[in-house]
Amino acid sequence: MEEVVDGAGLNPAEVGKGVGRLLDVLDGVDADGWYPMLEVVRPWSEHNPRITGEFARPAAIRDYLRRELTTLLRKGAAVTARPSRRALPFTDPEFFAALDEERFDLRAKKLFLFGPERMALSLDRLSHYCGTPAESFGRYVLFTNYAMHVEAFRERFPDAEGPARPDVQMPAWHHDGVSLVNIGVGPSNAKTVTDHLAVLRPDAMIMIGHCGGLRNHQRLGDFVLATSYLREDHVLDRVLPLTVPVIPNHRLNTFLLDALDERDARHRLGVVHTTANRNWEFNQAATLAAMQASRAVAVDMESATIAANGFRYRIPNATLLCVSDKPLHASPKLSASASAFYETSKREHLNIALSCVDRVRREHPNGLPSQDIRSPDEPLFGVE
Repeated sequence: MEEVVDGAGLNPAEVGKGVGRLLDVLDGVDADGWYPMLEVVRPWSEHNPRITGEFARPAAIRDYLRRELTTLLRKGAAVTARPSRRALPFTDPEFFAALDEERFDLRAKKLFLFGPERMALSLDRLSHYCGTPAESFGRYVLFTNYAMHVEAFRERFPDAEGPARPDVQMPAWHHDGVSLVNIGVGPSNAKTVTDHLAVLRPDAMIMIGHCGGLRNHQRLGDFVLATSYLREDHVLDRVLPLTVPVIPNHRLNTFLLDALDERDARHRLGVVHTTANRNWEFNQAATLAAMQASRAVAVDMESATIAANGFRYRIPNATLLCVSDKPLHASPKLSASASAFYETSKREHLNIALSCVDRVRREHPNGLPSQDIRSPDEPLFGVE
């Protein structure tokens, strides 16, 4: 089973049919128990004219494949879809060995960052952790650390698809290409879900959780737009040293800032301090010194983790937090005040993030530029 489509010989009206044939072959290869393989020959590329990649479960990234293949064929690439090798069952000892990212150079994976075994396992675990099929995830993913954002999402989109079973660890909801995942509290969950979501190659990830405000003139309900992070979560230190700078995507931040200004919403830009210690107030000296040295404006437990994994896996990301307490100013997070705050802030917070997503769709339908999170020798799919 093999299909070759040469974009140089297609008129614009034939491109869609060519893409459809390629996708059908990929689905058939997968159904027959093989890993699909794509080979792309790009005559315009001086340094990377031929790029290949094998992967798993093409249905999970069908929209991504359709978009990228369409772009390539329109530019004149020749694309071949065929079987690569028999898919390994999860119980095969070789499957475990193939998951090790240190066994392959991420920069050398031109079409896909990961091997098909890594992709297959992550897609299965997404379903386990989030309660919905991996195929349900949209191109734009929002993360929250509170159920109240899920409530706002379901109010706005009553027909959203949600978990098929109760009590999942990180429930996800999906509507019209946007997914909202309640990752709960802490950097471990943030790392877990972004490790697995990375195989879907989402166009953007935005954290819309809550934080502690660290400045005198912040109020409960004010927003914080992260410009950088102090990575005191430490869950990714071994694979991404602290010497590597991690910042949010500039365009996402611009769109979020415009949405804040349009609503005249109180906000502050600055460093977000992400800690793994929910009770850092009990041992204050080192944390307070780090906050002061970094000029941090907020503290949370997930944002830097998501941003760092976004950088590792080449996914544009940003952080828009809402101040729910001020630990340094005699305003700790208490149950009564928190309930009132959540009720007034949840809809506006979600609406600002969705406004940003809508603008990305309009202005960057083929995905946000990712040069700032790619190495110079790393054309991931696409036409570059």
